[in-house]
Amino acid sequence: MNIAFFLLPKQEVVCLTQDATLRQTLEKMEYHRYSAVPIINDDGGYAGTVTEGDLLWYIKNHADLTLEQTNKVKLSDLPLRMNNKTVRIDANMDDLISLAKAQNFVPVVDDMNRFIGIVRRSEIIDYCQKIIMEQHNVLQDR
Repeated sequence: MNIAFFLLPKQEVVCLTQDATLRQTLEKMEYHRYSAVPIINDDGGYAGTVTEGDLLWYIKNHADLTLEQTNKVKLSDLPLRMNNKTVRIDANMDDLISLAKAQNFVPVVDDMNRFIGIVRRSEIIDYCQKIIMEQHNVLQDR
């Protein structure tokens, strides 16, 4: 199955740039109620994923950091603990399924490594459920 069918395009994905501040990141994640957001570099490529955990660890390790100071910390200065792997748009479902076990979403890039969107874990699970139910129905019809 073509993974483009499951793609949530870049225009509909909440993303951050590497020059976003810690404060902007906190506010965007709070507003959208996301626990992880993709980061896009200046060339439009996928640069990583920032998670709530990354933010919490940074704040914990900088105990003197005030809310006002979070406007001065760039996202590019934050250590990212997760290394969400990408797939190319021509990847197959097996690639998506193996990555979705450990990632909330799978970033998708084109052949020039530009970020073009994500496939959510929930979409992959729905696909797997549909396949299982179809097989179950075929077995019952025998």
